[in-house]
Amino acid sequence: MPAHRRTFRVAGLDPAATAPARLRVGVIGAGRVGAVLGAALAAAGHDVVAAAGLSAASAERAARLLPGVPLVPADEVVAASDLVVLAVPDDTLPGLVAGLAETGAWRAGQLTFHTSGAHGLDVLAPAERAGVLPLALHPAMTFSGAPEDADRLTGAPFGVTSREGHRAVAETLVLEMGGEPFFVAEDDRRLYHAALVTGANHLVTLVAEAADLLRTAGIGDPDRVLAPLLTAALDNGLRRGDRGLTGPVSRGDAGTVRDHLETLTERAPASVAAYVAMAQRTTERALASGRLKRHEGAPLLDLLAGHVPGSLASERAEG
Repeated sequence: MPAHRRTFRVAGLDPAATAPARLRVGVIGAGRVGAVLGAALAAAGHDVVAAAGLSAASAERAARLLPGVPLVPADEVVAASDLVVLAVPDDTLPGLVAGLAETGAWRAGQLTFHTSGAHGLDVLAPAERAGVLPLALHPAMTFSGAPEDADRLTGAPFGVTSREGHRAVAETLVLEMGGEPFFVAEDDRRLYHAALVTGANHLVTLVAEAADLLRTAGIGDPDRVLAPLLTAALDNGLRRGDRGLTGPVSRGDAGTVRDHLETLTERAPASVAAYVAMAQRTTERALASGRLKRHEGAPLLDLLAGHVPGSLASERAEG
């Protein structure tokens, strides 16, 4: 954590107001993300005074990461806090913020930030109208509830959305939690989040799918096979982008792709649609980047189009 504890100005409220170096922090949503961020703020010298969490897992996590912090209803967390951390699911956040505003829980001079990647500042409008300084601080990191989650926060990039005058406050909080801030414009927030979901959440599904197919093929330890291959592929993708592509699509091997589709249809039919979707997008990107010539990519796209579920060609093939 940064050694330079400092008082920072809360812009946009009272011009003379400052946020104290030691804040009373409340965490609403003491789950996989909220408890870790609360612990990071406590390590930075703030006082975590209250938390809210509905599940037994949240209670266990709070006891481990926020020892001695009472679990109370959300409105009591807000009442006790200078800084309120909102770490709840994306779909829950709008109703929570609005509901707290309707009960008069928010008060002028408070700070709040939410951890949702999908939302920006608009979702905090009910609190902002009550005089609360709103921030969106999204850790671009995966948290699984495991003990190593706290370590993953160190150096993690945070997507920050704030009013221009509040950026210093946002960046200070991120740095105090051990993260690295980068700015995301309000209008770009949903696209930013879709990008992270595509890269992280879909990657987990893709890896699990590949492991299942290997087990079906009689490979008893798919992790041993996949770990070096996927590590190299990830490195290629990050360093070289589309130029790091290998495999049958990059070579225009329509025959190999046809064999894959026939085998998957016979032995793993639930995997066909995912294979087709990924192969189509891979072909399109290979064409756009010049990895494939048009005459090499066209047969692949024609083949894959015939296997799109519900397509006329697919129905004829099944018949």
